[in-house]
Amino acid sequence: MTSNREKTRYSDEELQEFKEIILKKLEEARNGLKVLTEAYTTQNENDTNDTSPSFKILEEGSQVLSKEENSQLASRQRRFIRDLENALIRIENKSYGVCRETGKLISKERLRSVPHATLSIEAKLNQK
Repeated sequence: MTSNREKTRYSDEELQEFKEIILKKLEEARNGLKVLTEAYTTQNENDTNDTSPSFKILEEGSQVLSKEENSQLASRQRRFIRDLENALIRIENKSYGVCRETGKLISKERLRSVPHATLSIEAKLNQK
């Protein structure tokens, strides 16, 4: 039975394709978070105890800045992971890929590149 109606959701097969994309991105994101977290929580093994005091101050300042940057990147990575996990929940609920503004399906191309998207390009552009 074919219908001229617009699709209101993606098929189970299509949802499975997106699930695989999301799981791969989630694994990469978790690995990235682990690296970032280790970078700002571990001490630098190349300590400056044996160098001049002025160099030591510069080096410690650099380490603090680097730790702050890594902390910010880790925070952003945690949000990305949360968004991907929420996308998996939407797949289980079969509501994945539906724009939360327009109620229309988000394009497959957009979901393949931004799998945690909740807005279509049209709705995203209207936000600005």
